[in-house]
Parts: sequence; C-alpha cells; structure tokens
Amino acid sequence: MADIDSDPLIRVRSVRKRFGSREVLKGVDLEVKRGEVAVLLGPSGSGKSTLLRCINHLETVDGGRIEVGGHLVGYSPKKGKLYEMTPRQVAEQRRRIGMVFQRFNLFPHMTALENIAAAPMAVLGRPKREAQERAMQLLHRVGLGDWAGHYPGQLSGGQQQRVAIARALAMDPEVMLFDEPTSALDPELVGEVLAVMRELAASGMTMIVVTHEMGFAAEVADQVTFMDDGSVVEWGSPGDVLARPKNARTREFLQRVL
Repeated sequence: MADIDSDPLIRVRSVRKRFGSREVLKGVDLEVKRGEVAVLLGPSGSGKSTLLRCINHLETVDGGRIEVGGHLVGYSPKKGKLYEMTPRQVAEQRRRIGMVFQRFNLFPHMTALENIAAAPMAVLGRPKREAQERAMQLLHRVGLGDWAGHYPGQLSGGQQQRVAIARALAMDPEVMLFDEPTSALDPELVGEVLAVMRELAASGMTMIVVTHEMGFAAEVADQVTFMDDGSVVEWGSPGDVLARPKNARTREFLQRVL
C-alpha cells in the first residue's frame, strides 16, 4: 500500500443512476484519496461497473455529483444549475482518468506498440517518435518489451490486458479505473495482470478496482466497499470488511466467493 495524501482525489456524493424503470445506483457515496487503492465488491448487478462508468462519464448521472481532483465530472455549474459538458470538454476531462475494461478492445490491425502510442499522438498531439518511445517504456513496465511488434491476435488474453493497461497509462492519468480486468482471462493468466496492478499500486497510482480477486483485495486495497442492489452496504479496511464483516449480506457474499 502506498503513502496516501489526506484530501480525497475522488468524491462521489449521493449518486443516482437509472436505466428505464430500474434504479441501479441509489445514492452512492465514495471517497478515494490520492495514492489509495479502493476495491469495489458485490454480486453481479449491484452497480459496481455502472459507478465506474459514471466516474469516467461514460454514463451520465441522474442525481448527485462526482468530483475528481476538485473538478466536477461531466458537468459545469452555471447560475446555480448544472449543464452537461460538450463532448470535447468531456474528452479533455477523461484524459485524466484511465480505464481498463473486462475486454481489451485493442485495435486488431495495430501492433502492441501502435495501440499504446495512438492516443497520445491523436489526443495529446505528441510527436510519433516521442509517443513510441513512451509506449516502449510502458511495454517494458508491464513485462512485454519483447512483444512490441506483435498484433493482438498473436498475444494471449493476459498479454492483451497488459497492453490495455499500458495504453491507459500512456495518457498519464491521475486515476486508474479497473472494471473486472481479469474476469475474461483463463485462470493461469490472471496472475500476470494482477502483478502489473500490484506494481501500479506500489508506485502510488490512485486506483478503483472492481474485482472478485479476494487475495488481491486483501493484499493491495486500502479500502474495500461492498455494494448490493445499487447501494453501499459496508465500507472499511480490508481486514474489517473481508475478515470481520458486520453486515449479513456481506458475509453471505464472501462465503460464496471464497
């Protein structure tokens, strides 16, 4: 676990989200300090992934507010009201928030190196040589320095996910969001991705991780939040939530996944 600053980098306040008649987030609160690793646990459909997508403004919120680095995510206040930002403003804001999904979503016609260098060149305007040098550094960081010229179809699932992590890091984000990054992997490939995430946590990267990897949560997390049916049921240190859960629903979930 890294040293943690005192002020929250991420503030989620009373966030609500509805899809049709179904309310999937019911007034969720969450704070994550700079340098902290927060793990979200809960059954499928509990709202964990939706919360991540709201933090990155891939989904709009129906109530409440989200701040990253003191800036309201996705909305601008004007004369006492909130107005949704333009797509360009949202894209500018999203640069600070890296996200890694269950599926790797790499460009199949680009090599690993090209996948990582593409966004810094297109979005940040970095020269090709600079972007590729940075991409090569990141490939070494995730243990794939020898695979720069390989295409996604030539890589294992674990290797593709590590390229996806490097691609997110190439934008120099303040925060990294991980949405069940190992759930689509064969069991023998999970460890190599978690090793990269452990290194990121040790380096002081602020992270919110949706996962069912209890060992990772116990070892790396600074806080664990258990969600069920769109609400935060229990929150605390890994020792409290994983080893000494107070809520019956949390205990039931942990007994099932462990």
